[in-house]
Amino acid sequence: MNDAEIARLQAENEGLRAELDETNQGVLALYAELDNQAAQLREASELKSRFLSYMSHEFRTPLGSILSIARLLADEMDGPLTDEQRKQVAFVSGAARELSDMVDDLLDLAKIEAGRITISPAWFELMDLFSALRGMFRPIVDGTDADLVFEDPEGLPKLYTDDKKVSQILRNFISNALKFTPRGEVRVSARLEGSDRVRFTVRDTGIGIPEELQHVLFEDFTQVDSPLQKRVRGTGLGLSLCKQFAELLGGEVGLSSIVGKGSEFFVSLPLAITAEDADDHA
Repeated sequence: MNDAEIARLQAENEGLRAELDETNQGVLALYAELDNQAAQLREASELKSRFLSYMSHEFRTPLGSILSIARLLADEMDGPLTDEQRKQVAFVSGAARELSDMVDDLLDLAKIEAGRITISPAWFELMDLFSALRGMFRPIVDGTDADLVFEDPEGLPKLYTDDKKVSQILRNFISNALKFTPRGEVRVSARLEGSDRVRFTVRDTGIGIPEELQHVLFEDFTQVDSPLQKRVRGTGLGLSLCKQFAELLGGEVGLSSIVGKGSEFFVSLPLAITAEDADDHA
């Protein structure tokens, strides 16, 4: 190899090194920009979570006052009401409860996004859980043409998990089923899956959900358009929170539905939450 070839190779090498240095500088600049954007996204997410949490807390006090006043009026503590006044008080009370439920959903979402959601496992009987839910929904069912049926969970063992989270999941499922079942039946049941899991199911004979919408129902702020939508309100967070609560408890949710025949929502959970799952969210 003569001097001219050596010089040419050295020149090519220097050129390649310069191009590599320039590429490295570009990559470093890109990483810096990505880090900056990630920091901005984290800050925006934290600000949103703080805003949701703050506003949720601020709304709770006046809502509590409205509900208390409506309850006093409904009890006729200050004198009898006319039929029209009772109707208006019931409207105010119902609207305040709906808004209170929306606020609770937003607060739960803020806690989950901020990583501040807590799990408090304890042993409990399914019969007690179903009895509490039955009593909770009795006033609602009395004003509808749908029957709410709880199948006795006979032979099922105690559960060791967060009963409040399980109750909230089932409340959302039952509430949605009643909203979209103007007449017919909503049936709640539980059965063993294998030796270490329990599957809760809420079946209804309502209007059903189109297949193309079923895969998005557990996403945030998703609602189904229907002939009943004018009287069905909410944040569209209920099912999303059900999914996130189930995952926190080591479980999963799902559904099947046929338009015009009804829907089935389920949550599958371990009979006993593991120590690792509980510690992760303590």
